[in-house]
Amino acid sequence: MEANEQKLSTKYDSKAVEANRYDYWLKGKFFEAKPESGKDPYTIVIPPPNVTGRLHLGHAWDTTLQDIMTRIKRMQGYDVLWLPGMDHAGIATQAKVEAKLREEGKSRYDLGREKFLEETWKWKEEYAGHIREQWSKLGLGLDYSRERFTMDEGLSKAVREVFVSLYEKGLIYRGERIINWDPATKTALSDIEVIYKDVQGGFYHMSYPLTDGSGHIEVATTRPETMLGDTAVAVHPEDERYKHLIGKTVTLPIVGREIPIVGDDYVDMEFGSGAVKITPAHDPNDFEIGNRHNLERILVMNEDGTMNQNADKYQGLDRFECRKQIVKDLQDQGVLFKIEEHTHSVGHSERSDAVVEPYLSTQWFVDMQPLANKAVELQSSSDKVNFVPERFEGTYLRWMENIRDWCISRQLWWGHRIPAWYHRETGEMYVGREEPKDAENWEQDEDVLDTWFSSALWPFSTMGWPNEEEADFKRYYPTNVLVTGYDIIFFWVSRMIFQGLEFTGKRPFDDVLIHGLVRAADGRKMSKSLGNGVDPMDVIEEFGADSLRYFLSTGSSPGQDLRFSMEKVEATWNFANKIWNASRFALMNMNGLRFEEIDLSGEKSVADKWILTRLNHTIQEVTKLVDKYEFGEVGRILYNFIWDDFCDWYIEMAKLPLYGEDEEAKLTTRSILAYVLDQTMRLLHPFMPFITEEIWQALPHQGESITVSSWPTVNPELSDESAAAEMKLLVDIIRAVRNIRAEVNTPMSKQIRLQIKAKDEKIGNTLEKNRSYLERFCNPSELIIGTTINNTEKAMTAIVTGAELSLPLEGLINIEEEVKRLEKELDKFEKEVERVEKKLSNEGFVKKAPASVIEEERQKQKDYIEKRDTVRLRIEELKQL
Repeated sequence: MEANEQKLSTKYDSKAVEANRYDYWLKGKFFEAKPESGKDPYTIVIPPPNVTGRLHLGHAWDTTLQDIMTRIKRMQGYDVLWLPGMDHAGIATQAKVEAKLREEGKSRYDLGREKFLEETWKWKEEYAGHIREQWSKLGLGLDYSRERFTMDEGLSKAVREVFVSLYEKGLIYRGERIINWDPATKTALSDIEVIYKDVQGGFYHMSYPLTDGSGHIEVATTRPETMLGDTAVAVHPEDERYKHLIGKTVTLPIVGREIPIVGDDYVDMEFGSGAVKITPAHDPNDFEIGNRHNLERILVMNEDGTMNQNADKYQGLDRFECRKQIVKDLQDQGVLFKIEEHTHSVGHSERSDAVVEPYLSTQWFVDMQPLANKAVELQSSSDKVNFVPERFEGTYLRWMENIRDWCISRQLWWGHRIPAWYHRETGEMYVGREEPKDAENWEQDEDVLDTWFSSALWPFSTMGWPNEEEADFKRYYPTNVLVTGYDIIFFWVSRMIFQGLEFTGKRPFDDVLIHGLVRAADGRKMSKSLGNGVDPMDVIEEFGADSLRYFLSTGSSPGQDLRFSMEKVEATWNFANKIWNASRFALMNMNGLRFEEIDLSGEKSVADKWILTRLNHTIQEVTKLVDKYEFGEVGRILYNFIWDDFCDWYIEMAKLPLYGEDEEAKLTTRSILAYVLDQTMRLLHPFMPFITEEIWQALPHQGESITVSSWPTVNPELSDESAAAEMKLLVDIIRAVRNIRAEVNTPMSKQIRLQIKAKDEKIGNTLEKNRSYLERFCNPSELIIGTTINNTEKAMTAIVTGAELSLPLEGLINIEEEVKRLEKELDKFEKEVERVEKKLSNEGFVKKAPASVIEEERQKQKDYIEKRDTVRLRIEELKQL
């Protein structure tokens, strides 16, 4: 293909570049997995976003990292499956749909279960469309032919299989327990759906009278409204103060019920009065004590947090209103004798922010200990899940080792309905993969499963499991890497690991790449209440997806939070603009170069050899770092190579042959421009897919799309380290001259005399050979190169490795200021010499460090000593003037 067949527009316009490109990729089916290809598979399943709304910056970050990995692996020759999908998000989605109905003056009960579910499916379809639109704007290379939803029939089958299987193994049970209850959404919550906040409250001290009139016993509580459900007072059986009271009773104030005093080892003799009120239906510890002593469980609250019929005269009051009333009544009776101010940690619902109520309820639970034990053991084997960064493995293990049983039932309509049925007449329970044969005689459990129950199966349920002969399951499971934030290690990562082990016998993914949270520029968490959230689509509208993606993927290191800054996104746009302009220059000067005409075998200049060597270094470093998920470092290396080496240096130096008369030199320069730009676009493509595809299509190339082109590999024949060293010297000299000119305010357009004293003849020859570059970029009126130069004139000087520069600037130089400047230079070099010598005199370093590292430090030592001595000498010379 000829380069000039497709030209780049004069100005970089991200909207124009990104328009319609995604459709081109989808039509070409470049993102679809190809099991028949015979290539090694590489799999990522997307963490399924909730169908509750639009994607936020955290989603954009998370999915961009996955897109980078899958694009690289596809280019490296893997058969890549990046499987998309969405989560039904039980509580969150139901809450959104109910809120919508409330605006219409309706409730879900007005509609009934079936109609309500129809409305929720409509919501799901609408928001799934929004999410797909956002995925396309971000340029995500997803295989839509395999898209899944957590309530697809296939996934529902997997959920039933897992539930019934765990039930048959005795690992799922139904029972009365104290669970976390959200009175706002009227559903149970698992422990990790509860957020604890410090709340200023009271510690209420009460005295319960002994029924026989012989005295009182003192108890205290933070929740006085629950006393209405007290069924005992407990003391430690060895407590000398109370041993004689065990077996007696007290009369419960207000209610008048007689309740026993029991002895239980759980009671801490040292805490408070050493006696505690026991409310088995409203406290998990009291529930266990109640079980040990066969105590009645009296529930005094309704599901919505109001008091029920067991609450006597307080029936119908909100729990907090009841608290105020009961405190007043107990004070009037003289029972409540002290209120201490008390800050304590109170659980709040993650979804509704309501204060969570410990509540007696019949729920379904998973017995976690056997499942957790297997997952913990896995981490001691060679098949362990690798956490990146490694420190998060400790976070995961601590939680797994202290696991509690998982409450999996939710009092919702939207979700996977629990596959348990109760006989209408006998009350018998049946749990099965299919409904009972005489279904009309059975009533299915009203509850649905916790959303995380189905999400935990995501890596294998999406592949066709429980049919283990399913082709995708056999080929693409286990997956290679999971990318997720550290905030859902407990919710999701841990559950996928133990369910994957239990049902497939394998870890669900090899690696877990953990990233942090996207925060506002000031470090605060983004939230609606603070009004500091940023919509990724707004950023794309202003600066394009490429700029957003590059900023998100290179703006932090693994595991760290990312501070969002519109200025930094704009800086990335400037980078894209620089790439665009450099590519336009290259294309305009290729003169219709065709792919088959590219020839890198011609005679090369030092600049040609240097840029090809730097390209090899860049390919090597980028490839090594992406395998370690060090995308921030990759970003730095690519930025430096593209902006500094290619745009600022090579392109400027390429103008000499391009604008010259030597046709062979022109062909070589055009070929190198085409080759380096092609390889650079490939390296950058996973980060900035749109602009790289646009530029690549305009270059002489082979193949349909950069998405399926091959990943760059090091070509040793194109490396020339000595040429790279020569070029470094030239760059150092040119930079030093530019710096001196800037210091004395002498523009590049004004010619000045330049003397270069080479350290030895070899360096002198190198400089002479490359005189054209020095003349072009230093603009001297006279250029003197030699190994012995008279340096006694009033001049500005600079020391570079291998040479000393002198720019006689009569009338422009202040000797005193020049001496001060050189003294600062001297101080810098003396410190470097001291640092290196200290390092080399450290026996530990010399023994442990590789020989190459020690040799590198010795070379630095030699270089710094040389620079120090040269600067010292120059200071002495200037002082003599």
